[in-house]
Amino acid sequence: MPLPRFIAVIDIGKTNAKVVLIDAHTKQQLAARSTPNTVRQDGPYPHADVERLWAFMLESLGALQQEHGVDGISITTHGATAALLAGEHLALPVLDYEFSGPMQSAPAYGAVRPAFAETLSPLLPNGLNIGAQLFWQRQQFPEQFASVTQILTYPQYWAWRLSGVLASEVTSLGCHSDLWAPQQADFSSLVQRQGWRELFPAMRPAASVLGPITADIAGATGLLIDTPVTCGIHDSNASLLPHLGTHEEPFTILSTGTWTIAMTVGGNTDQLDPARDSLANVDAFGRPVPTARFMGGREFDMLAPNAAVPTPADVDAVIAGDVQALPSFMAGVGPFPSHVGCWTSDADALSPGQRSAAVSLYLALVTQACLGLCGMGRQIIIEGPFARNRLFAAALARLTGVPVLTSGDATGTSLGASMLFGGAAGSAAGTPAAPLDHAGFNAYANRWRARLA
Repeated sequence: MPLPRFIAVIDIGKTNAKVVLIDAHTKQQLAARSTPNTVRQDGPYPHADVERLWAFMLESLGALQQEHGVDGISITTHGATAALLAGEHLALPVLDYEFSGPMQSAPAYGAVRPAFAETLSPLLPNGLNIGAQLFWQRQQFPEQFASVTQILTYPQYWAWRLSGVLASEVTSLGCHSDLWAPQQADFSSLVQRQGWRELFPAMRPAASVLGPITADIAGATGLLIDTPVTCGIHDSNASLLPHLGTHEEPFTILSTGTWTIAMTVGGNTDQLDPARDSLANVDAFGRPVPTARFMGGREFDMLAPNAAVPTPADVDAVIAGDVQALPSFMAGVGPFPSHVGCWTSDADALSPGQRSAAVSLYLALVTQACLGLCGMGRQIIIEGPFARNRLFAAALARLTGVPVLTSGDATGTSLGASMLFGGAAGSAAGTPAAPLDHAGFNAYANRWRARLA
């Protein structure tokens, strides 16, 4: 199949959903449409508003077809999400992984989940392990669960709705789900023991084309009936794709959005600590990638709601005044899951620039702690929104002592997902970040670490 040129990427993040049009020849973004990814609170539990997202996707695809033309559709979504089908419909709503309900089954689930050595998947709070979701849903809704005919991870759910073809895929199954054993490249013992394996469709590579869109989709959007749809990929792994095979290993990709996720390609998994939210993701080729993460984007929005670009004076005021944010403001995740987030001084007295400076330094320090778990590459490439945060990049370069490059892409996930159709590997080299030049920063960082000791 010739490489489609204009690729519409459905990119569903935890906070926002987008449909982005990528020119596969130039690897440039031509257009983008976005909507908040809202969570519905009705029904049996908080859940994804899949019909609202579906209407947004169809409207966006139709508009992009009129404006530019669409030659192919690729899909990437956040992880820790599964759709339970009963035939052609959902047996249960698509559970929001931030819902705490699955923790009601924590003792019983803890007794059956595999060891970290098998899955490289830590026990996480709420519904962040898909295995915990499924276990709880079967206990709470036995009749509905008994009707389930297929379990689809989230990118493959949308691929099925577009193409009518069912598939399983390794990057979403290997995303702290408890469902995958990376070293064996197979489903985990949990899936076997719980009798779930027959509910998962056949495995397909993320880069495979499942088929063309259905006639109904063509009619609703104006797309050609033979428009191909890829199997789809987990969003953090989409960020990796443009870089695989293009850098000397080990190298670290820092994928930023709601989550800040450090992935060290070519690293080893020996330093991972399941108690500190470090794990192995599985890349598009099925290889374990040591990973550590925290909810950096969520914390930035919480701590700096009126964000402003810090001036040198703002940075100096924060460092000289020893104004620090200490982790963690999102309980149970990140490298400091048990530490309660707090400020060392009155954050309300800070100007927006000072507050943004303090939060940016905080994020760099937590990121450095993540790198101590997943391993630090010879260089660090920042993808996503934090690539635009110059102070964050400068502080990270100073803290790590390795080259830090910032990607010019608005999001690395969309470009990576577009590459599922093929084409040359590689991405823009990125812009080097000059290390933060402030005489007091080393002592500031040491004080921050001492407060967590």
